[in-house]
Amino acid sequence: MGRVGIAFSGGPNPAEIVDCAALAESLGYESAWVAEGHGGDQFATLSGCAMRTSTIQLGTAITSLYVRSIPTIAMAAASVDDLSEGRFILGIGSSHKVQVEPEHGVPYGKPLSRTRESVEIIRALLRDGVVQYQGETVQIENFDLWFTPRRADLPIYVAAVFPKMTALCGEVADGIILTRSTLRTGAWVKEKIAEGAALTGRDPSKVDITSLLPTSVAKTRREALDAMRPGLAFYAGFFPRYNKLIAEHGFPAEAAAIAEAWARDDRKAAVGLVTDAMVDATSVAGTPEECREKIEAYRASGIDLPIISPFARGPGAKEVFEAAIKACAPD
Repeated sequence: MGRVGIAFSGGPNPAEIVDCAALAESLGYESAWVAEGHGGDQFATLSGCAMRTSTIQLGTAITSLYVRSIPTIAMAAASVDDLSEGRFILGIGSSHKVQVEPEHGVPYGKPLSRTRESVEIIRALLRDGVVQYQGETVQIENFDLWFTPRRADLPIYVAAVFPKMTALCGEVADGIILTRSTLRTGAWVKEKIAEGAALTGRDPSKVDITSLLPTSVAKTRREALDAMRPGLAFYAGFFPRYNKLIAEHGFPAEAAAIAEAWARDDRKAAVGLVTDAMVDATSVAGTPEECREKIEAYRASGIDLPIISPFARGPGAKEVFEAAIKACAPD
């Protein structure tokens, strides 16, 4: 197998994630990515990973551009990059209005502008050590760093789902972070990245195409598929953006039904509406052999870096992640 990453989004606690990242490094994984959400501070967790590892790349997937100030994001990125001796990738994204406003009390708006301006600010601050900026969504009178970053040009990946943000990745990003991709996504994304890259004279092949792939490894395919239903119901029910994505993947009726069930707070019905075809189209699920075959299929479809993303909550979460890491190891 080729390049493979592992992503953590809740489940294991920070110390357990550090253990899992060390395991992934020992098995040949190229990168380990940590989300935030409600799972603990991602930069602190990645700093712990940096201290326990020596070769695996470490990234955020993703850091919300609304719940931290942009200079704070730049400082955190430079800090983890320094501790990891240049192994850090900053993955940023616009997150979701349904999370940013009610959960953090922060106004949400103009995600494309916010993303473009954030990339400009972070790059300027890391390069020059100081930044002043008057943008549409971010205004900074003056901010200066009190240390010299290890790398002034650390890679910045941007999360994208739909055409405009995907094209923006072609303009400004070193990589794109997709989620719940199908085997048709890679080819479409390459076209949009090329469109954006042409606007700034960039080489679109230099934009790394990655995707977070919900992953469930089990003794039987049925068990693996069943384990994926709650997560897909949550994504399609709670997040309008992901509901639209699932519909565009070829499941408009199912997406609408799940959203309706979620809106009336019938979680059991929402989970029951997730079909085998929906899970199979947007994830890696099955026996170890079936999961490895699906990862290779994603790679062949145009995803440069498949990133497995197991789902587990509560006691035993660490063991679920360890089993997936071992089953999908590239070596």
